[in-house]
Amino acid sequence: MRPDWNLCHLRVWAVIAIMALWPHAASAITPERITVALSKLEALAQGAVADGAVPGLAIAVVHDDEIVFLKGFGHREAGKSETVDADTVFQIASLSKPVSATVVAALVSDRVVSWNSRIADLDPGFRLADPYPTSELTIRDLFAHRSGLPGTAGDDLEDIGYDRATILDRLRFVPPSSSFRAGYSYSNFGLTEGAVAAARPTGKSWEEVADEKLYRPLGMASTSSRNADFIKRANRAALHVKVDGAWAAKIKRDPDAQAPAGGVSSTARDLAQWVRLLLGDGVYGGKTLIAADALDQTHVPLMTRGKNPVSGGESFYGLGWNVEFGRHGLSWGHAGAFSVGARTLVTIFPKDKLGIVILANAFPTGVPEGLSDSFADLVFDGKVEQDWIEAWDAIYAGMFGPVVEAAKARYAAPPSPARPAAPASAYAGRYANDFIGDAVVSGTGDGLVLKLGPAGARSYVLRHYEGDLFLTYPDAETPDRPAGVSFVVGADGKASAITIDFLDDNRLGTLPRVGE
Repeated sequence: MRPDWNLCHLRVWAVIAIMALWPHAASAITPERITVALSKLEALAQGAVADGAVPGLAIAVVHDDEIVFLKGFGHREAGKSETVDADTVFQIASLSKPVSATVVAALVSDRVVSWNSRIADLDPGFRLADPYPTSELTIRDLFAHRSGLPGTAGDDLEDIGYDRATILDRLRFVPPSSSFRAGYSYSNFGLTEGAVAAARPTGKSWEEVADEKLYRPLGMASTSSRNADFIKRANRAALHVKVDGAWAAKIKRDPDAQAPAGGVSSTARDLAQWVRLLLGDGVYGGKTLIAADALDQTHVPLMTRGKNPVSGGESFYGLGWNVEFGRHGLSWGHAGAFSVGARTLVTIFPKDKLGIVILANAFPTGVPEGLSDSFADLVFDGKVEQDWIEAWDAIYAGMFGPVVEAAKARYAAPPSPARPAAPASAYAGRYANDFIGDAVVSGTGDGLVLKLGPAGARSYVLRHYEGDLFLTYPDAETPDRPAGVSFVVGADGKASAITIDFLDDNRLGTLPRVGE
């Protein structure tokens, strides 16, 4: 038996012991309390939209295998008349992870794979930076974010236009952020590899497997892991960010490269069917679709995440799920966010057969967590303990603000006197490394242009700052955040290397010049 499996069982017993001692709600949930809580939840959701906290929302609540609440609020796009309803399709971002974990659980249930199947057996071409983790890596490791891959590994390549196959292949060049299985590092492309590898024995794509194993059996007709399907939906929510204090639908997001981790689109109605399946331990409509033991493994807390930043509950990560021991007992959950305009959440209280899904079409906002926490207070305690929306808003508002301000402060003004740039010809040319691929710099009438990605798909204007340092603004979601692009110029007057700060999180952003 594998040592990892023994460790997993030890953790299971530890969790059982914790659950036995953990405080729970003072009284059992009654239908009357649910009814009152739903009425107040609806008022809170209406208030959030009316106050401009989000342009639109969709909410589903399931209790004892019954959908007890299903409603949309607000608008699909700010400034337009079309309203959100229970069938409005949202991009659900990282809420895709527990959905994808359910798909893999179905494959485990059918004995296509096990959670301990080795990636080396399923996808022999996949590599991590070191041989030992590569040979021992399992689906379980990737869904628990304990492979050692840094959290941003692959996200940077996706940002400059590379496809899934290229990104997964290049993860072999990324140095680990921790020893294998020793650290938790939330990785979109690590989980994506776990899902893609799990689907390989079927001979079908991940997207086909998700359809076959989950979406179609549950009648989730508006759900897909393909961006093209989302775009075809007439009743779909736009992504919104704040522009001059108002919500604006400015940016679109194609998450196909990381579809298992962040590329699902769905509706409140469809996700309510998924929650019914989970609360039924794999039984849906009286039929067992997924074996309970395959599904149960997704909720075993494998990696510690510390405390919930607002409520203080102890938080762990299972397989595509957060497992939390909070003020209302055990819950399973997962948030989703696109910084270009999406916020989503699922929270499930398994002992009470209660689950809530909240979909919002804006970022940053803490409305999903705020509504979920308020609803839980109402159900279990009969009253809301505090303004949870305000508390969670502060968390999300602080995600990018300090980083942006620090970058702006760093480059507020060049030293005086500033060193002049070399002629454009000193920097122009082709640079490359194994991870980033090609970077082509060319001179223009008013500066330099950097082209990255397949066939130079992404262009960045470089403005001189000081000496051989230039600035660019690479992020659509943080358009006022500057990033440095610097050159090393030799005695021959030619740049021998370029360092691209916004691709250097994992110290892979330096590219030597290639050719003349």
